[in-house]
Amino acid sequence: MRTTSRPRATLRRAAATVLAATTLLAVAAVPEAAHAGRSRPDLRETVQSVVDRGFAGVQMRVYDERGEWTGSAGVSRLGSPARPSTEGLFRVGSATKAFTSALVLGLVDEGRVGLDTSAGTYLPEWHLDPRITVRMLLQHTSGVFNFTGEYYPDGTFTPGIPVRGKEWVDNRFHDYRPAELVTLALSKEPRFAPGQGWSYSNTNYVLLRLLVENVTGDPFARAMRQRVLRPLGLSDTSVPDGRTDIPGPHAHGYHRYLDGEQWKTADVSRQSPTWLSTGGDMISTTEDLSAFLAALLDAEFFSQPLLDEMLRPDPRSPVGYGLGLSVNDMGLGCGTLVNINGYAAVTYSTLDGRRSFSASITEGDAPIDFITEGGKAVSDLAKSVFCKP
Repeated sequence: MRTTSRPRATLRRAAATVLAATTLLAVAAVPEAAHAGRSRPDLRETVQSVVDRGFAGVQMRVYDERGEWTGSAGVSRLGSPARPSTEGLFRVGSATKAFTSALVLGLVDEGRVGLDTSAGTYLPEWHLDPRITVRMLLQHTSGVFNFTGEYYPDGTFTPGIPVRGKEWVDNRFHDYRPAELVTLALSKEPRFAPGQGWSYSNTNYVLLRLLVENVTGDPFARAMRQRVLRPLGLSDTSVPDGRTDIPGPHAHGYHRYLDGEQWKTADVSRQSPTWLSTGGDMISTTEDLSAFLAALLDAEFFSQPLLDEMLRPDPRSPVGYGLGLSVNDMGLGCGTLVNINGYAAVTYSTLDGRRSFSASITEGDAPIDFITEGGKAVSDLAKSVFCKP
């Protein structure tokens, strides 16, 4: 078990020039982690409460003053008694945006990209509004239509590609190209003029993917691997591109949907992640995610001024969104927290890094609202870590 209260990237990083803006930490000893799990009944109860809400399984990793703790509850696969592995891989969803942001900020730190330069400078083939800057793409203030659909304040919805229900299940192996997603988004009216509002849009981060490819001359997966993952020893984190499986031990995820008048449940562990691209396609572990966030907060891989930019939330964002990270208190009243959120994966830390946790939650076949109950589950996990003496 770790003797420090936070993951440290330097334990796994080669003594080489750092080329990008992320990091990882060392592996924990399984017997000691198991012992720590037995000694933390409060955390065990909270993890179990997530399953009691109707989820199939959950795994969680905590770092605090007592060291590292890992635990899981529920099942790794419906119909099997085995619990999810605390070392298991999972799709991190929109936490991918934090990795993408860190990679882009690494290019900013090198002087190859300007944070307040027009994004069209690096993406001339897309004829973007010249007022859209790189910062606006990172912070969701560009106004570009979200290719997964836009909800408007008046209650109307403009659809994009299918993302839930039978249509998504039937379509989940479709191979989307980044250009296809961007073309769809740019064919729609912008939500607002550049810089005149805040609205979460996956399109922003697919445009950043294309920007990275234009600037580096490499496919995005290779750029991420060479500039971030490989130099930092992030062996459990990957960009899958069109790979449909999760390349290692993992808990299965399910999607409950209505087919006509009949409810059905599909195992969607295998899917083409291209439907989200760099809006949410990466695969990782709780260990890697916790260490990644810790390294960002340490400003180990780009300058402190860039970290300050990353942590400065747009005042119009209801979630305190900065540049790939959110800074808020979750309404818990337990201090300011920094987080990277995914579809079913979360990582939270205090600003000083003394307490943090990462978790992955898998949907099963229970008749629950995944988004609503998932938010409550994450809140419960956060309270168990941050709202205590």
